[in-house]
Amino acid sequence: MSELVAALDIGTNSFHLVVAKPVPGGFEVVTREKDVVRLGHGGGDMKELSDEAIARGVKSLTRMAQIASSHKAEVRAVATSAVREAKNRSDFIKQVRKATGIEIEVISGVEEARLIHLGVLNAIGIHDQSMFVCDIGGGSTEVLVGLDDEVMFARSFKLGAVRLTDRFFAGTTLHPSAIPSCRSFIRSSLSVVAPEVLELGFEAVAASSGTAEAIARIILRSRGTSEPKSMNRFEFTADEVRSVVTALHDTSTIDERIERFGLEPNRADIILAGALILEGIVDVFELKSLMFSDFALREGLLMDTLRREGLIEVDDDHDAARRSVQQLADRCDDRPEHSQHVAELATQLFDELEETLKLKTEWRRYLEFASLLANVGVVVSHAKHHLHSYYLIRNSELMGLTDREVEIVAQVARYHRKSVPKSEHSEFSALPTSDQRIVQSLAGILRIAIGLDRTYDARVKSVSVKVGAAELTIVAKPRGKKNDISLNLYAANERKGLLSEVSNRKVKLSEA
Repeated sequence: MSELVAALDIGTNSFHLVVAKPVPGGFEVVTREKDVVRLGHGGGDMKELSDEAIARGVKSLTRMAQIASSHKAEVRAVATSAVREAKNRSDFIKQVRKATGIEIEVISGVEEARLIHLGVLNAIGIHDQSMFVCDIGGGSTEVLVGLDDEVMFARSFKLGAVRLTDRFFAGTTLHPSAIPSCRSFIRSSLSVVAPEVLELGFEAVAASSGTAEAIARIILRSRGTSEPKSMNRFEFTADEVRSVVTALHDTSTIDERIERFGLEPNRADIILAGALILEGIVDVFELKSLMFSDFALREGLLMDTLRREGLIEVDDDHDAARRSVQQLADRCDDRPEHSQHVAELATQLFDELEETLKLKTEWRRYLEFASLLANVGVVVSHAKHHLHSYYLIRNSELMGLTDREVEIVAQVARYHRKSVPKSEHSEFSALPTSDQRIVQSLAGILRIAIGLDRTYDARVKSVSVKVGAAELTIVAKPRGKKNDISLNLYAANERKGLLSEVSNRKVKLSEA
């Protein structure tokens, strides 16, 4: 891990880069960079990125990669709604990889909300009260309720300042019905989850993103007070938000907004839609006041990266990925003790085979999570439950994992029994070659671990591996001298084929 880390937020309206160095409990920002790219456009689903938008995006990211490189910072990049919805997103991702070497993670709306919450939490600093957070982006708006590191509710809506501008305010003049129509659309979208959020309740309210900051600055300007050094934790009321909407309504042109409110041109054209979204949030969720958070997705991404790399200590209670995996297992697995023991055996095998199979350390979590979730499909049906497990994992929006990581975990779990990965399996063949290798290696290990607990009673206490040039010998240690593990060894032996293939060695099993 480099001394510095860089977080790159590839949004619908703008790209944000933050380079920081880890310090005890957090990070210290070294430099920031923002570029308004307008990657996504469209009033409905943003189904395709235009060639011009892709070119702008690649050019911007090339420059940001150079900035990160000048600081010798390792880059972690995530893309949100515009890329998430685009059918040709792979074209954009490939062009960025070729031009910059950056690997883009496309994250779900719920994962986006989690990272936003992590950033806001560290800016606002309220850990002992439940907090309502809203973030209005160019393509989507995230709403969540969290307490400390736990997200209790999260939802992403296709309500973004760019998206709604394209839909309701595309003309040069403001149509009389545009604002009422936009307002009704926003409220009808948000009201679906209002009862759940209001029943859950919250004690503090925070808003993040460029739209929230622009509105906060308009309010500050209207108060006639001097501008603070930082807008972080700046408080404003619901009535002030409504007043901003009224004031924006009264301005007939973008140039007038720029002059009257001191807005940047690339914010002035979308601010009305953004303000209407915030007004809708205020009304639907019955907010009285809000505070602005200077941190959002990119800072949350920084914190998450530092935690993943072990540069900030985090216990299991604050591990979002582990918590969401465990919650899914608790809901669906009828034999959780078996799955837990399989995970222990599987990770022991991983540690023993890490060098031989050239496994990367971060893959260990994928194997552990797949082990814990391999049998969740039994909640649907025991027959073909490995296929049901894949579907449940893939569609559970596990927090703390990227879309790619969820796919890997789901496929490793899917191949814990029955067929091994094959090119004719559409989901497997759709993976990049490098990820196919991860799935094959981890599934090969998992199949052995499941066999070694065939009796469902943890009678195989531990495993070790003797590695030879042409042979792997897996040695199973029974829990006590009286435990007969012959059935477990037989079951593991029946499942050794995939591990033999990926290791290019014969696999033998024996008792310690």
